Amino acid sequence: MTYQTSFTAPHHKAAAAGQAILDAGGTASEAMVAAAAMVSVQYPHMNSIGGDGFWLISKAGEKPVAIDACGAAAVNIDADHYRQQASELPESGGSAALTMAGTISGWQAALEINGGELTLNKLLQPAIDAAQQGIEVTQSLVDASEKTLGRLQQLETFAATYLKQGKTLKVGDMVTNPALANTFKHLADAGLEDFYRGQLAEQMAADLKAAGSPITLVDFNQHQAKVITPLTTDISKGHLYNLDAPTQGLASLLILAIYDRLADKISSEVEHIHLLVEATKQAFIIRDQQITDPDCLNQPLQDWLKDSVIDQCVNNIALDKALPWPHIAKPGDTVWMGACDQYGTMVSFIQSIYWEFGSGVVLPNSGITWNIRGKSFTLDANHHNVLAPGKKPFHTLNPAYAELHDGRRIVYGSMGGEGQPQTQACLFSRYLYQGQSLSSAVAKPRWLLGRTWGDTTNNLRLENQLYKQYGATLKALGHDVTAVADNNELMGHAGAIMLNKHGKAQATSDPRSDGQSLLGDNHDN
Repeated sequence: MTYQTSFTAPHHKAAAAGQAILDAGGTASEAMVAAAAMVSVQYPHMNSIGGDGFWLISKAGEKPVAIDACGAAAVNIDADHYRQQASELPESGGSAALTMAGTISGWQAALEINGGELTLNKLLQPAIDAAQQGIEVTQSLVDASEKTLGRLQQLETFAATYLKQGKTLKVGDMVTNPALANTFKHLADAGLEDFYRGQLAEQMAADLKAAGSPITLVDFNQHQAKVITPLTTDISKGHLYNLDAPTQGLASLLILAIYDRLADKISSEVEHIHLLVEATKQAFIIRDQQITDPDCLNQPLQDWLKDSVIDQCVNNIALDKALPWPHIAKPGDTVWMGACDQYGTMVSFIQSIYWEFGSGVVLPNSGITWNIRGKSFTLDANHHNVLAPGKKPFHTLNPAYAELHDGRRIVYGSMGGEGQPQTQACLFSRYLYQGQSLSSAVAKPRWLLGRTWGDTTNNLRLENQLYKQYGATLKALGHDVTAVADNNELMGHAGAIMLNKHGKAQATSDPRSDGQSLLGDNHDN
């Protein structure tokens, strides 16, 4: 069977780069590397090759595999030094750039698992051209520029790259990054390994040291992506897969497993929202108590997907009353992308630097923006996510994949930090339990439980259309509800690809992004 190809991404030029590789006969992983490079140029506030990545790769007829491309804290980091400076970890600058960048190692591993005949030069050329010639600034990039001005404007290389005479970017401005273009050229010629154990690694280590980062060449040299078995759970509709620690994939699976046992009790949309929010609370309670570096877990996360645990969560939920909240939420800026190739291989992929523009450290010689994933750590010595040398931080990232009993296969996901598992559950439940189209499931108004970075409240936010319809009823149930504008980027950039048993694909991207979903014409069934 020849399968219909498809690609979806939160920026249309990344989607086009990925689909072009699929049209040229490339694999899903090759297409994803091309798009990942392109989106790091087009959406520099959301992601960078100075961040982390996670993959779910499913070949037709085989069990899916996952890639953990998460970087760890510097091996020589001194947590006591940070404790002496402040009660919290820094928000910008070299001292905030304290974890290794893992995403390129994930590209390596994905190409080893699902590579083809295309060269790195072919895969990276669109990103090289975009960085060299310049990108057109979108509203999403403007919003991030305005939000981060106070935090990052004092960083010289950041200001030179992503500000305009010290002022924020405007829609239609052009931003070039010739240093990043040269970095991609170098990786295309020298190979991705050079990022960690070559000339580029030495250059980046020197630039990080000059910026005041604790990361050294040793951290680059010892980093490796890990190919792992994903977490999984069975529901009435089929089998769900997501990422293990240090991601919050467990929370995404728990929400849907809990909801699946309550779905037959739902007779209205307000009950749908209420029960998903309550399932989210149960999942987040477990998540925040358990998820940390895989080597520091009290027990395997798969244990938390046992029937007994899910049953207890269901028993903790009342159909007519909301559980008191708040909960300290995790912020995040990320990109999710999906691909399906002609061979039936599907990829669910996420790449992130955590907060907008990460730490703000733009390495002058490579043009790479370094992540701020270290903010997931705490300085509390008694906490399971306490900062420690060589330890992986908690990650909001979690690309999702499902195999349904009727033969459909779906890759889906979203950016949005705390909102990722909530958005996944929203689109999945609308599509499978309510029978909505894939595009409608993503586009219709959504909600978000919890605060995001820079906010002081922990309430349930509804896009305005939902708020007008159901806000009063949800308040009566005990939810602390507020309204936000419709099509709000706060709700994430979701996307999905569905491949049916006949090899025909459907795909969608989020109207809240600058994205696009594309379908190939190479389907012969």
